[in-house]
Amino acid sequence: MTTDTVVEVRDLRKEYRGGVLALRGLDFDIHRGETFALLGPNGAGKSTTIEILEGYRDRTSGEARVLGVDPQHGGLAWKARLGIVLQSSGETGNATVRELLRLFAGMYPNPREVDQVIAAVGLESKADVRIKKLSGGQRRRVDVALGVIGRPELLFLDEPTTGFDPEARRQFWDLIRDLKREGTTILLTTHYLDEAAQLGDRAGIVAGGRLVALGRIDEIGGAEARVPIVRWVEQGTVREEHTDRPAARVTELVAQNGGVEPDRLEVIRPSLEDIYLGLVGETTRQEEALA
Repeated sequence: MTTDTVVEVRDLRKEYRGGVLALRGLDFDIHRGETFALLGPNGAGKSTTIEILEGYRDRTSGEARVLGVDPQHGGLAWKARLGIVLQSSGETGNATVRELLRLFAGMYPNPREVDQVIAAVGLESKADVRIKKLSGGQRRRVDVALGVIGRPELLFLDEPTTGFDPEARRQFWDLIRDLKREGTTILLTTHYLDEAAQLGDRAGIVAGGRLVALGRIDEIGGAEARVPIVRWVEQGTVREEHTDRPAARVTELVAQNGGVEPDRLEVIRPSLEDIYLGLVGETTRQEEALA
């Protein structure tokens, strides 16, 4: 493992009681300072992977290194280098935001300054408000504050914006970008594909316990999956063509139609969501064919 590799996974497998295979040989690396999005449908193996890397769950076989340490044997010093933001924290007690952060800060050898973290997550006006009186979005910001108070080298974000309204999500994205600029390595799981596209440098797509795609956000799925689609309606029928020359094809269609643009003519460039759905759908069809 090089100094620029924060997470290294090789042939990672997990079998649960009854012969249920949750992971079937995952291989990927996460580099220092990048945001890596781990994507996949429910039951694909994302949570199992994250729990193994966090040291909460043992693997059946394969290798895993996180910050140079096997997570199955990571001690307190290793855990202090991680930040973990779970899907829900359950923090609803009588402590105020500032009191809770001070408590957590005392558990780390080199914590961030409490008021600085409160400002970073946009909770200055709520610093002395009890956690149980905060809104859901504000509590989520507390979760993030708890995750970063220890100055982690690697931050796990598990479905961080579930339940956020659009404005709150974008404010949260700004916070994550700030952490990235500070050099924090981030492992993100999310069902919002636009979120992965906005925040991620690279992504891995997991389906059926396998890694079906891995690469930069703007390259994942390969060139074939990113070929533009020209779509139009002809005599009441929707027609479409995949082409590397969409502008030229549009010109041809207009000429063929007597200089008039065909009905509902559009050029579609596949988004990360389109590519994701195509890859997951193909994996599902293959598994059903083998069943």
